[in-house]
Amino acid sequence: MMRSLFSGVSGLQNHQTRMDVIGNNIANINTTGFKRNRVNFQDILYQQLAGAARPTEDLGGVNPKEVGLGMSIASIDTIHIQGSLQTTGVQTDLAISGTGFFILDDMGKQLYTRDGAFSLDQEGVMVNPANGMRVQGWMAQEIEGFNILDISRPVEQMVIPVGGKDPAKATTAVNFACNLDKRIPELPENPTGDQILRSTWSTTLDLYDSFGDKHILQVEFTRVPGTVNSWNTSVSVDPQNEIPTNATIGFGEEAPAVGGPTTFIVNFSNNGTLLSAEDGAGNISGASGQVQMFVAYDVQTATPEEDGTLVRQEFVLNLGTVGGFTNSITQYAEASSTKMVEQDGRTMGYLENFKIDSSGIITGIYSNGSTRTLAQVAMASFPNQGGLEKTGDNTFRMSNNSGLANIGPSGIAGKGKIIAGTLEMSNVDMADQFVDMIVTQRGFQANSRTIQTADQLLQELLTLKR
Repeated sequence: MMRSLFSGVSGLQNHQTRMDVIGNNIANINTTGFKRNRVNFQDILYQQLAGAARPTEDLGGVNPKEVGLGMSIASIDTIHIQGSLQTTGVQTDLAISGTGFFILDDMGKQLYTRDGAFSLDQEGVMVNPANGMRVQGWMAQEIEGFNILDISRPVEQMVIPVGGKDPAKATTAVNFACNLDKRIPELPENPTGDQILRSTWSTTLDLYDSFGDKHILQVEFTRVPGTVNSWNTSVSVDPQNEIPTNATIGFGEEAPAVGGPTTFIVNFSNNGTLLSAEDGAGNISGASGQVQMFVAYDVQTATPEEDGTLVRQEFVLNLGTVGGFTNSITQYAEASSTKMVEQDGRTMGYLENFKIDSSGIITGIYSNGSTRTLAQVAMASFPNQGGLEKTGDNTFRMSNNSGLANIGPSGIAGKGKIIAGTLEMSNVDMADQFVDMIVTQRGFQANSRTIQTADQLLQELLTLKR
């Protein structure tokens, strides 16, 4: 009789625990990144009234006689299935589509979360604004003028310096990709001024010195008299200035000196593609496959050298590759174009905005039109994510059964991708929880009836003597 009482008590206690878990799930139905829990039951000890007997020649086998002593909680599992994604439009809100966790630093301890409702504090550090935990990743390092991400380093806090400066950069390379119209009239041996004008094509581009001051690069192409595939090319910087900048060209790697040549000849093949470039001294560019020359000019606003000479700024003028046409100057029977692929100089700018891509790379957008890689958000995955321990604040920590964190960028080693401007909602299904609540309630009621019935039987036993 007492066995049924204690079995009923274990049923009441454990169904109450299950109800506690359901209540917590429903309470967090709108909690960002929340993962619901599930309670599993199992039976416990059995009292054996009679053991099993094997068959004999005269009788068959006998099964054991056992009375159970109730039930217990087998496990309370965390269900890590994907929650629905909700677009917020906030650029620091991040969601993970797939497996993985964001990494937070809690005063030196690493915690993990699916809640990507992040923001920037007053120092530009990306944090969880609810508790101040700092989001972990890798800051870009500037190496030889390029921002490089080294994900082999330990993770660290990420700083996005909104309003920070992007220094000015002098132009060091100009890449041409224009077309010279093959149909431009050929020049006679002794052309007139009007004939030269009709056979000339001019194009301009903005350059920048080390201060970020803008200069005008002007390149003029004029047919070489008596030829069909050769063009005289004249280079000048700030041709409208009253004080000349003394732009000169050279085919060596040293800065051309003042008073040097300002023109060279560009040669094309009969296919309309670039062949070579040469100066008046017989120097030819193109033997290595790349047709380029060096241009230098005076920077009037710079402090002169000790000997009084003006500071010379230089850059490489790339016309393209021999036989190339995609990113090279060409000569086809189409209208001449002023297209130039790029120049790498810029003025000073301020960080105005930033964006986060699916790899977690944070790219800064500056007021001078340049972009720069700032940082990358780190992610962690585990061999057994169900073994993680919940620590509150929508965070998890490693346990003895979760395995070690595999830290890396998104999309690698099974990690999901990051979606900016989006949050992952709770994966609690209200209909499922309400049905589970009904089942739990009925289980609790049934166990209470077991205790009530056992009590009535004991009461009958106590009144037998009357």
